[in-house]
Amino acid sequence: MDVETRMDLIKRVGEEIITENELRQLLQTKQKPVAYDGFEPSGLAHIAFGVFRAINVQDMIDAGVHFKLWVADWFAWLNNKLGGDLDKIQMCGKYFVEVWKAAGIPMDSNKITVQWTSEAVADPEYWKKVVLIAKNTTLQRATRCLSIAGRKEGDVKQTALLFYPMMQTADIFWLKADICQLGLDQRRANMLAREVGPKLGWWKPVVVSHHMLMGLEGQKAPDGLDENRAFDVQISSKMSKSKPSTAIFVHDSGEEIARKLNSAFCPEKQVDGNPVLEYCKYIVFRKQDAMLFKRPAKFGGNMEVQSYDELERVFREGKLHPMDLKAGTAVALDEIVRPIREHFEKNKKARELYETVKQTQVTR
Repeated sequence: MDVETRMDLIKRVGEEIITENELRQLLQTKQKPVAYDGFEPSGLAHIAFGVFRAINVQDMIDAGVHFKLWVADWFAWLNNKLGGDLDKIQMCGKYFVEVWKAAGIPMDSNKITVQWTSEAVADPEYWKKVVLIAKNTTLQRATRCLSIAGRKEGDVKQTALLFYPMMQTADIFWLKADICQLGLDQRRANMLAREVGPKLGWWKPVVVSHHMLMGLEGQKAPDGLDENRAFDVQISSKMSKSKPSTAIFVHDSGEEIARKLNSAFCPEKQVDGNPVLEYCKYIVFRKQDAMLFKRPAKFGGNMEVQSYDELERVFREGKLHPMDLKAGTAVALDEIVRPIREHFEKNKKARELYETVKQTQVTR
């Protein structure tokens, strides 16, 4: 595969790439570059994690990248996820691995490596990297980076949380990652790595940040935030496990998916901030070539669209009603989610992990 074809695949993943020239040079000089993404085990998997993430990983693999999935159990512990119970967090990490398997990520190939933070922290060399980075980072900068943990500067109540950005930056060099392929919400740690890496005699990683899929409430600017700051607006609106009524989970039945989408923010003819259209763009049309919207003859009969651009156009023009868009999207998402859902229904080990994590999430 030529470099430009590989670039095109990675551009499908990266909403922001820092920088494209560096990425192209990397692909020209390294046959099998390494990319990574890290995940705090913290609850049940929604489609942003279980489906959208798998799509992006597959594109990176197809571009000839070796992908490392980093199960960030110690990060969830630092961040007091699941009540700060490390045993529950690690059980959730095993559940995450099952989700990736069910989503079609080729776990048994030489294209994917799964690693855990709890393995790295046993090595003094990992901590040496953490300390070196901390010695080259101001307290103000470290505190500002806490947004990567979903925290604001005023949220710091325990000193332990300040380890978080230093460790995440160290992860990149510990994993020998050429590419940081995380969400836009992790941008600050990645930029810190680009600054401190060369200072410490390491390298400057390329940052390929993927889009943050919004929740069912739609995309809205929080109070006091300029709507033009798209980066902050996107992060503030992202799909979250902590707001289950605004998220579609990989375990939801077809009926549950339809019910949730039925209440989603989706004004007629409005494209911006519309989560239903976003799921079509970033999930459905990344998995299939067309969408069918079934309608009675009195409402124009069935409509089939062949691309996301066509879908956006007919919706903007009022040729497709929001209820029809929601119904067709529910059918498409159910088809995509079904293999994951059925894996956890039919596989005993996976089902036990799911039930354990579900109970943990209910009782925490």
